[in-house]
Amino acid sequence: MSDIQQGFESLGQIAGVPKGAGTEHIAQPRERKVDQFGRAYATGKRKNAVARVWVKPGKGQITINGKTSDAYFARPVLRMMINQPFKVTEREGEFDVFVTVVGSGLSGQAGAVRHGISKALADYEPGLRPALKHAGFLTRDSRVVERKKYGRAKARRSFQFSKR
Repeated sequence: MSDIQQGFESLGQIAGVPKGAGTEHIAQPRERKVDQFGRAYATGKRKNAVARVWVKPGKGQITINGKTSDAYFARPVLRMMINQPFKVTEREGEFDVFVTVVGSGLSGQAGAVRHGISKALADYEPGLRPALKHAGFLTRDSRVVERKKYGRAKARRSFQFSKR
């Protein structure tokens, strides 16, 4: 039992609250989740893209589907997007990232990689979680393409109306 929980229990006893009552909602500090190789793993998602991400201490190399990030994401905006979690946490160049990503297009894949990197960083170093959460990187962007409805040309567009 931690010192905080013992302190709360002693306060409860002074106030006449039964021992153990009301202490179950106290947030426990998050634990570091790493595998036997010292890597943190997370899954990131955006649109129909799913990214499996491994993060470990290193020189800042990002490998996506066997290619460097510069070769895989040619557009500077997408490269900037996947580096945002490192900028926000001020950990640029400290971690090597290995990613396998499938589905969707490049924009969706970049969003999935950013989501996965953020979750893996939060698992590797739980102290970074508040900064990542405040930046909105731990929330899955739930926007997906709306399905086409019958009697419509697309999801919402009607067929052209002809009076005659």
